[in-house]
Amino acid sequence: MKAGDEIPVWELPITPTLVVSTAIATRDFQDVHHDRDRAQAAGSKDIFMNILTSTALCERYVTDWAGPDVQIKGIAIRLGAPAYPYDTLSFSGEVSDVTDGIATIDVRGEVSLGAHVTGTVKVSTGSTTGDRASTTGDRASTTGYRASTTGGAR
Repeated sequence: MKAGDEIPVWELPITPTLVVSTAIATRDFQDVHHDRDRAQAAGSKDIFMNILTSTALCERYVTDWAGPDVQIKGIAIRLGAPAYPYDTLSFSGEVSDVTDGIATIDVRGEVSLGAHVTGTVKVSTGSTTGDRASTTGDRASTTGYRASTTGGAR
């Protein structure tokens, strides 16, 4: 892995089932993620993907490419356009830096309305002895439209 390496595009169809099931799986019971009438009453076109799902999809995109020997060292994302059902979320990425065994990968997820998620994923570049994505503490903490996770081997 070296700076300039591009990650192949990954396209994910967004279905109502994906939006609702991942919101429930992440214990995000906000009605805008599962109730179309409530989401529309709040000014949204439809239900939309939650930030924890967007974070997890960024992680999956990178680890599917990088392989099972990497460890997630950090994720920092910013949300933009909502990800609605019946759209496609298209991920692209590039390694922007590799320093001291840590690769920084710039990630972007686009929907028809524009950038849904942008940010960086940091991974170890060497082999590890533990689980590739084990963490200490919570996987994600959110403040507004920004999520950040930091992990390491236990």
